[in-house]
Amino acid sequence: MEVLTMKLNGEQVTVEVKPDAMLVDVLRDQLELTGTKEACGEGECGACTVLLDGEPVTSCLVPALKARGQEVMTVEGLASGGDLHLLQKAFIEYGAVQCGYCTPGMLMSAKALLDRNPQPTEEEIRQAISGNLCRCTGYIKIVDAIKAASEE
Repeated sequence: MEVLTMKLNGEQVTVEVKPDAMLVDVLRDQLELTGTKEACGEGECGACTVLLDGEPVTSCLVPALKARGQEVMTVEGLASGGDLHLLQKAFIEYGAVQCGYCTPGMLMSAKALLDRNPQPTEEEIRQAISGNLCRCTGYIKIVDAIKAASEE
């Protein structure tokens, strides 16, 4: 076992992990942050996207120990003091959620985009979420929600 200390959703956490553990498994199984979903396990679908030092990563491919000393944000870290994040509110308002499985990864990719580009074009939004697959919505409502959040 190895000791992993990281800043997680704004708080310092320390946990013992197996040397070969993936970040998604530590988040879900050890830290009980189940908002991060694992679907493909191959970095192809984006369901497990979290922010690692502000950059979106597929946590199923990131060794947990790579997060040592880093800042990790999961979908649970978006809301603040019981208030939903602007993106979460927009996803609800625009009906950008159907089955919801892809939503946490979509939200994290969108947050990374808006953090670096507060007023993206539709093309930039589509590019930013291109690593996040959705089987339900056709992406139109998701893009609309991200665009609306950027205009707030």
